[in-house]
Amino acid sequence: MARGFKLLLAISLLITHFDICIGSTIGVCYGRNADDLPTPDKVAELVQQRKIKYVRIYDSNIQVLRAFANTGVELMIGVPNADLLPFSQFQTNADTWLKNSILPYYPATKITYITVGAEVTESPNNVSAMVVPAMQNVLTALKKVGLHKKIKVSSTHSLGVLSRSFPPSAGAFNSRHASFLRPMLEFLAENQSPFMINLYPYYAYRDSSNNVTLDYALFQSSSVVIDPNTGLLYTNMFDAQIDALYYALISLNFRTIKIMVTETGWPSKGSPKETAATPDNAQTYNTNLIRHAIDDAGTPAKPGQEMDVYIFSLFNENRKPGLDSERNWGLFYPDQTSVYNLDFTGKGAVDTTTSSNHTSSNGTTWCIASSKASDLDLQSALDWACGPGNVDCSAIQPSQPCFEPDALLSHASYAFNSYYQENGASTIACGFGGAGVTVDKNPSYDNCLYTTTGTGTNRTTSLGNATAIASPTSSAPNEAFFTLISGSLLMALLWFILNV
Repeated sequence: MARGFKLLLAISLLITHFDICIGSTIGVCYGRNADDLPTPDKVAELVQQRKIKYVRIYDSNIQVLRAFANTGVELMIGVPNADLLPFSQFQTNADTWLKNSILPYYPATKITYITVGAEVTESPNNVSAMVVPAMQNVLTALKKVGLHKKIKVSSTHSLGVLSRSFPPSAGAFNSRHASFLRPMLEFLAENQSPFMINLYPYYAYRDSSNNVTLDYALFQSSSVVIDPNTGLLYTNMFDAQIDALYYALISLNFRTIKIMVTETGWPSKGSPKETAATPDNAQTYNTNLIRHAIDDAGTPAKPGQEMDVYIFSLFNENRKPGLDSERNWGLFYPDQTSVYNLDFTGKGAVDTTTSSNHTSSNGTTWCIASSKASDLDLQSALDWACGPGNVDCSAIQPSQPCFEPDALLSHASYAFNSYYQENGASTIACGFGGAGVTVDKNPSYDNCLYTTTGTGTNRTTSLGNATAIASPTSSAPNEAFFTLISGSLLMALLWFILNV
């Protein structure tokens, strides 16, 4: 009996240890409401190249599931609102869907979440009553095949599910949704599933710029907003919205449900009145969001709380209706080039959390390849730069820091900038027959560092200086060593428990 108790204690310690080591995760939403997107297999390659490990899709498209097989990328898949009626009416519909749409691809394709319905409280049709029965049937289908502990079931919501969000401590759910919300929250609590929310500080700023400052929405505020009820200090709107949800859950006595952000982001382009929809602001928001999440800082009401976040969206989607911003949330253009540079790990060597992200405060400029130049012109200019131009192009060779993404535009940009900096950063040095353009935003990403005048091609010096600034990168070996040591000590403790 005593030995059995010790074994249970040992197992619980192990589980606790692994839970604390998980940390926050950053994913990306892969919407496909467009007619110019690359094929799913090309998308899967892009996702892997950019080291994106978590992807949300909005259905169970067979081509997408096949494309992500054996990639190690974890998928969140969706049951669209249009399918809620059949899923809620008959268990056999959920069973058949799981058998035909999921099981043939699992576990080669990693599926960790199923979202049943999306923002149903915003739906013009009254489908909210169908959500929980549909969730129950999907869970039952998973139980029949033994996957209910490996794949979590939930549903996504907009912030409109709240009737009040300021101050955060006064957060409350809209009573109009009470008949749907309470059974759903009971389902989430019972099955240890997260409450999934789509958060957009952009809309709060756009629609109420007199009350919300741009810096507050972009994680850049130097001042704080005080919750008068709790005295907690808020430096960004994202945290305030998250905490409003936590207080709303607490007010209904649901204290154990975690919150997962299944959509957030910032548009890079908008209609004439949407002046905040710019590439700079989009880069600033998403960069600071990633840093904030992976630091595991939590929120003022939940300090240290892990935060799983999905950025919307992978691509611009040209078929979306509404204002221009609706079609310009993408991190990438359909040709897979970046709308702006973004380090998904949050540990890149270049510090992008201050000012306007890569903005040069001392007049520094870089030379990159023009996205308007033809492939023929880019290739000719690249060949010249790496040949007669005497540029050291070793960094864009396979396995080197600037090889990924393996794209002509990216490789040409690196070579053009090297030539430009080595020749005094003069305007004429960025000509390349019209294929080069100068920018005042540092194009560096991950460990690919673009040189500036005076640094030449000494990559070691540049990387050394930058790494010294980026504490997350420089501390990685220490973190790994600490993890190894703590794991060893834990195993020793377990041995002691089992044998004393």
